[in-house]
Amino acid sequence: MDKLRYALIGCGRISPNHLAAVQANSNHIELVAVCDLVSEKMDAVLASVGMNGVKAKKYTDYQVMLRSEELDLVAVATESGSHAAIGLDCIEAGCHVIIEKPIALSIADADRLIDAATAKGVVLCACHQNRFNKSIQKLREALDANRFGRLLHGAAHVRWNRGKAYYQQAPWRGTWAHDGGALMNQCLHNIDLLRWMMGDGIDEVFAYTARLKHDYIEAEDLGLALVKFSNGAYGLIEGTTNVYPKNLEETLYVFGENGTVKVGGKSVNIIEEWDFADKKEDPDEIKARYHENPPNVYGFGHTPLYMDVVSAIHEGRKPLVDGEAGKRAVELVLAIYRSALEGQPVRLPLSDFSTLEMKGYFD
Repeated sequence: MDKLRYALIGCGRISPNHLAAVQANSNHIELVAVCDLVSEKMDAVLASVGMNGVKAKKYTDYQVMLRSEELDLVAVATESGSHAAIGLDCIEAGCHVIIEKPIALSIADADRLIDAATAKGVVLCACHQNRFNKSIQKLREALDANRFGRLLHGAAHVRWNRGKAYYQQAPWRGTWAHDGGALMNQCLHNIDLLRWMMGDGIDEVFAYTARLKHDYIEAEDLGLALVKFSNGAYGLIEGTTNVYPKNLEETLYVFGENGTVKVGGKSVNIIEEWDFADKKEDPDEIKARYHENPPNVYGFGHTPLYMDVVSAIHEGRKPLVDGEAGKRAVELVLAIYRSALEGQPVRLPLSDFSTLEMKGYFD
């Protein structure tokens, strides 16, 4: 089986995780090119993962790269506001694509990506790597086995800290055109998990957002939302970058008539509560077996996500986290933004809405 010829576009904060995933899947993926507007970033990220000796061609223009290289798989890890446009160009070039979260900043762009990938017959993956955490996979297994019985409510809490230095590292951060705020950037992974666990169908969302501490960004640093799922369950979302003095937790709760699970830690990688009426396992054994301790909030999920994409390409199927999944996560955040903007509940599915429609909201 020939290796997939792979390129990475964007060599910023998250890029080492992508290259480490390529290394872990080196029997199936060959790095042939990297691209960034700043040449030094390409050298730095390759060195950071011990790949500085790899013969990967370097480009500062991704369109030139797409024309010059015969690529099978491309990962897009640029600023959020450019994900959709670059992803569309990669799909048009016939490449399978992994797009860092968020897949897009509008419903229309998410739909364009999904439609283009379908038309071209390529795999489109939204990079929500936390779905592959051992703890999250175990939780999903319990849900699929109906161990919770009727789902009652779930909650996603992201209580983190981001200061001025973080936003000064990249001027696109915290802008409506290229990012959004705490919910779209820091909280999107956990919001994706809440929706995936509690039932993808949502009837209504009501929310408040605020900018309490970060007056140097455009978007929110606090978001609070209530979600009414189509299956009769409810959801709570709390996302903030205001926690003093450092990241506190990213936690997901699922409550059912026959079960309670709490997954916490740096990036929902530790099972903290595991209690089911069927008493099939020893909760302490489950907590020990499905415990991970990653060095940062990005966790270990990129490697299994890449493995799934490779399998999806060879098997001609959709990946576990496909374009539709990426759209659903973005849709929920956009519904929260729209509810805050209009001061009323928002019904789903959401008609086209974009982060750009929030411009000036806190001015």
